[in-house]
Amino acid sequence: MTLEHTVRHGRGLLILAVTVTSSAIALPAAWGQTTVGPQPAQPAGTTTGTSEPAPATVAPSRSYTTPEVTISTSPIQSSGVNISTWPHPVQVFTAKDLRVNGSASLTETLNEKAAGVNLINSQANPYQPTIIYHGFQVSPIQGTPQGLSVYVNGVRFNQPFGDIAIWSLLPDEAISSMTLEDGNPVFGLNALGGAINVQMKNGFTYHGGQLELSGGSFDTIRGNLEYGKQAGNVATYVDLGEIHEGGWRDFQSSDIQNFYGDLGWRGQRASLHINLTMADSVLNGPGTVPVQILNADPATQFTGPNQIADKYLKLGTSFNDQLTADTSLQVVAYYEYLLERLTNGNGPHDLPCGPGPDEAFLCQGGPGNPVSTTTGGAPIPNFLPTPNAFGFFGYGQLNESTTNTNGYGGSVQLTNTTPVHGLHNNLVAGLSYDGGFTKYGAAAFDGGLTDLTRVYYTPAGIPNPGFLVDEPGTVPADVVIRNAYYGAYLTDTLDVTNKLAVTMGGRFNIANIALHNQNPPDPNAPAGGLTGRHYYMHANPTIGATYKLLPAMTLFGSYSEANAAPTPAELSCASPEDSCSLANFMSGDPNLKQIVVRTFQAGIRGATLGPAKSVLSYNVDYYHAVANDDIEFLQSPFNPIGMGFFTNVGNVLRQGADFGARLDAANWNAFVTYSLIEATFQSSFIEQSNSPAADENGNITVMPGDHLPGIPQNLVKFGASYKVTPKWTVGFNAYAQTSSFLFGDASNQEKPLPGYFVLNLTTNYQITPKLEFFGEIDNVTDTTYYNYGTFSPLGSVFVAQFPNYDNPRSYSIAAPIGVFAGVRLKL
Repeated sequence: MTLEHTVRHGRGLLILAVTVTSSAIALPAAWGQTTVGPQPAQPAGTTTGTSEPAPATVAPSRSYTTPEVTISTSPIQSSGVNISTWPHPVQVFTAKDLRVNGSASLTETLNEKAAGVNLINSQANPYQPTIIYHGFQVSPIQGTPQGLSVYVNGVRFNQPFGDIAIWSLLPDEAISSMTLEDGNPVFGLNALGGAINVQMKNGFTYHGGQLELSGGSFDTIRGNLEYGKQAGNVATYVDLGEIHEGGWRDFQSSDIQNFYGDLGWRGQRASLHINLTMADSVLNGPGTVPVQILNADPATQFTGPNQIADKYLKLGTSFNDQLTADTSLQVVAYYEYLLERLTNGNGPHDLPCGPGPDEAFLCQGGPGNPVSTTTGGAPIPNFLPTPNAFGFFGYGQLNESTTNTNGYGGSVQLTNTTPVHGLHNNLVAGLSYDGGFTKYGAAAFDGGLTDLTRVYYTPAGIPNPGFLVDEPGTVPADVVIRNAYYGAYLTDTLDVTNKLAVTMGGRFNIANIALHNQNPPDPNAPAGGLTGRHYYMHANPTIGATYKLLPAMTLFGSYSEANAAPTPAELSCASPEDSCSLANFMSGDPNLKQIVVRTFQAGIRGATLGPAKSVLSYNVDYYHAVANDDIEFLQSPFNPIGMGFFTNVGNVLRQGADFGARLDAANWNAFVTYSLIEATFQSSFIEQSNSPAADENGNITVMPGDHLPGIPQNLVKFGASYKVTPKWTVGFNAYAQTSSFLFGDASNQEKPLPGYFVLNLTTNYQITPKLEFFGEIDNVTDTTYYNYGTFSPLGSVFVAQFPNYDNPRSYSIAAPIGVFAGVRLKL
């Protein structure tokens, strides 16, 4: 299609055209931005896309070519339609976009460029953020209700146990493209708020090699080597990466090793790829710290250690066969293995029972509670009977858990583009299966905390690593989980006219989850136990349409439904009487309802000519999503010291609007996005909280209209880059968000977490055709800000820096100014 602006120029006509040609995904901006380049002027007397030839006296025309974008309508990339006929919001990023500040980063690209996205970080490790899109979350941390689906090469990336997405396992430099898609139920379970669809590089799309080395602040060292080669019908691609970061806080560090390899073959009609992903990561995060302690020492941690270590392997294969001119077959299959070990040192759960018949023992939470027991039901002795000068006994608890998962599955899909009564049509239909076998174990140990650093240790004279805590129905835990997810989907886009396109489709989901307790029966545990079977199913329809108001301006709207079955992790921790920590200990479980989200969306996207020979792309989107039987992680009224449980809380409304615009010219570009997000509870419920606003029983009451914690109402992102010379480019990007309520303040009674503004500077210089220097300054104004807030219990942990702290507000502090530099060498 051709977008033309006709302008009077003397007696003749000056015709400006934006010519759109067919292409694969190639938009460098998040909202489907185009690239620009001047085209040769049309000779006099030739046509310029109109029925009238240009007069001989016309001034030379100028046109700017923008590639069309193909949007994948399912997780498998081979299925796609033109973005102008797709009725849902979508944001597209290429490999170049992922290098937002030098080295590639999926999470930072979404944070700094994607509309509607903000990050929170409860663990205070830069490689463990929770991504929130339009109020729906996806996180690498157990205990987070997951509302976004993630796919890599057409294969589900959410892990079977808790649907978590572990970003450190994904080699960012090997990503070819990423889309953030909204309102498409074809992406299966957990696509409540949308899906992140990632495609990796291969030897057919990436040729040659590149070595990258960089480093800088916080003892950061990064290295990456990638190489792709095609020899006839066979191609190979490999990527090796390693990251070490010492961190800007005490006990904060990251060590990550990644490998990705792809072997591909293609013939005249068919293609086959086999790929392997391996990763090993050890991430230490100091977590949240009470604000009074942060003010005294911003680098400190509250309690430790806090470590998550992952070993990961994934073998995948994809096959595509062009059966006929209009019909193709796609097949993907995979096997994955994950071993995750979590070590978490906390304040005491068990404290001296106090004067009386049990004074020689520890009680759960202190005096007046049941005596804490160890192996065989024996009471745990009061092994640190002498308090310090401030009245603290120095007790601590170590939580350890191991998740060992084998995942497997695949999809088979047919794509057909046969015209219907002469009208262009794109039909996609498929079946999917995702299975998992997980063995989960958890244990808690009573020991001590060091006075100065509050790190768990084993005091002399007690078993190593401490007294094993035996609480019936909670810990220790040893359980086997099997889950099987089945899906059948169909989507069809029909071009009714050259302006109107209609999309209809849907997906039918079945989830079958079985938990089997491996521990012997405990007569002291609650009735019901951990063993159980859970079955869910739901049909999710979608319908939408697009209409071309102008050749390069599209109006779109849609309605869709999506569902999420409770994960095994949520089902195993659904009782307030037997709650669990975020280490995800198991307990007896009442059944949870599945979440169903119904979403309306509408918007406009388009392009036009801008100033200084640039092209302006723009989009305006509105969304209205109601989640029925939403699941939240609430603090338990029976175990208020860091323990909680999952439960259905009724309806939650997420609505808002995104605006995006970008200018692209030969030597510069600029972008801006603004997002308005309203995420509110629509049902009332009572929750335990450490908030000062809680009543005498420690309860807060959430009312309809209260905002969800962690979600700012306003997000602004903008940036630009400029070629100072053909070899030297400078740029900046900035993002800002308004305040958000703390986790634990769902009733919105306390002062919210402050908003913030962050500015980053970038530069790169092409030293030789093969050698490039790049640099970045993150948070150039050295702003102190916090990207997560909650409440901590008071009175259980001695803090030498601030022994009399009395403010339960607890923050995760973000990184200060950081300077990084590196080189890329083409091989």
